[in-house]
Amino acid sequence: MKKLIYTSIFFTGLLILQACNRNEFVQLTFDVSTSKSSYQVGENIGYNFTGNPYMITFYSGEPGKKYENRNRYTAQGIPKLQFTSLIANGVQTGSLHIMVSNDFLGVVKGNDSITISNIPKATWTDITSRATLSAGTSTASGAIDLSDFAALEKPVYIAFKYTAESGSIQRKWTISGLTVTNTLPDATTYTLANLTTTAINNYGNSYLYSPGWVSYNVNNSFKWVVGSTLVITGATTAAAATNPAEAWTFTGPIDLRAVTSDLGVPIKNITTRMISYTTKYTIAGTYTATFVGSDANVYGAKDDYKQIQLTIAP
Repeated sequence: MKKLIYTSIFFTGLLILQACNRNEFVQLTFDVSTSKSSYQVGENIGYNFTGNPYMITFYSGEPGKKYENRNRYTAQGIPKLQFTSLIANGVQTGSLHIMVSNDFLGVVKGNDSITISNIPKATWTDITSRATLSAGTSTASGAIDLSDFAALEKPVYIAFKYTAESGSIQRKWTISGLTVTNTLPDATTYTLANLTTTAINNYGNSYLYSPGWVSYNVNNSFKWVVGSTLVITGATTAAAATNPAEAWTFTGPIDLRAVTSDLGVPIKNITTRMISYTTKYTIAGTYTATFVGSDANVYGAKDDYKQIQLTIAP
């Protein structure tokens, strides 16, 4: 009798051990529903869940929060450069040039002479004629279309080249409010660069860092001062203008097709159980609300998503 009991226990334990060692991943099951598909702006939308995935991430379908754009890093749009300029001092003309290059070799850190030597080696396109520049008062440049450079599918460097003649008072230029953007056909606009080196926030997502600006004087000692603005001041008297001046400040490399990938909002983790979720929309339109459920164990991970089409009326 004891032998039968021991044998039964042995085989039961063996079956349990085999079940535990079976490299299986439990199938993820969950679903999402709403009581209706049309709501008003500002109206609470209640989502009901069945199943209990370890994690749930919500993509509302709003700009910056679209599930289909979660792995998107580039998109064809219209890249634009915009800034405000202010000129002062003297009467010299043609002292500011806006330059773009796809083949500039860039900055060699710690070696100014090599960096400066790279400037004339590059192919620079002068796009000054595309901008409206100051004639004495703060002036918006207008939206400068850079689509022809984006079509080359190479990163670009954007530069301001300053030149001044000897023998007379040399100009002072101030550049402010600068942005480089990529506007897509759906009217979403992504900032690619500005006058800082900090992370850029696009629709609540900060993945892209502005490349910032650097300054080099090629001839004479006058140099762009880089900060919240770009400023260069040449000789302030005719007596001091003994030599011509040339100085550059540039930013890059910039992918003019870049966008910031969309992000979802984590609304559930493994420590909680969720049977419902409530949100609302502030702008009328048609949205695809997406919920991504995720489970994982030692044998792998499984994601599944559920989508609900919503119409939001004014």
